[in-house]
Amino acid sequence: MFIQINPANGIAVYDQIARQVMFAVASGTLGPGDLVPSVRELARELAINPNTVARAYRELQHQEIVEQVPGTGLAVRSGARRTCQAERRGLLREQIGFALQESFESGLNFEEVATLVDAEMQRLRKSHRPTGEEA
Repeated sequence: MFIQINPANGIAVYDQIARQVMFAVASGTLGPGDLVPSVRELARELAINPNTVARAYRELQHQEIVEQVPGTGLAVRSGARRTCQAERRGLLREQIGFALQESFESGLNFEEVATLVDAEMQRLRKSHRPTGEEA
């Protein structure tokens, strides 16, 4: 499975699971009708309490990302990708906001922050260039 847990990152384990499932749906890795691993299977794979996985799955059901399919398990709902993409953008916007706020609080001015952001964007463009594209 695609989920990795980091107990030291300050985000609750159930939330990490829910976020990673949502990111997989947002990216198209999981599509409508695809099943998520059973609670027991994922708990065993991640070596965590099954109640933690169940809590993550309840949250995903509440957000209408997955739905119970009788006799089968939990499957990604039709239309969930759009919801997940919006959630992913919101989480990323929040993280960027925190990083920018920290930059300004550490004494950097607008131009210094803009230079750092631009340099990082250039670095990422080079490392994520599609195959065959000129440098």
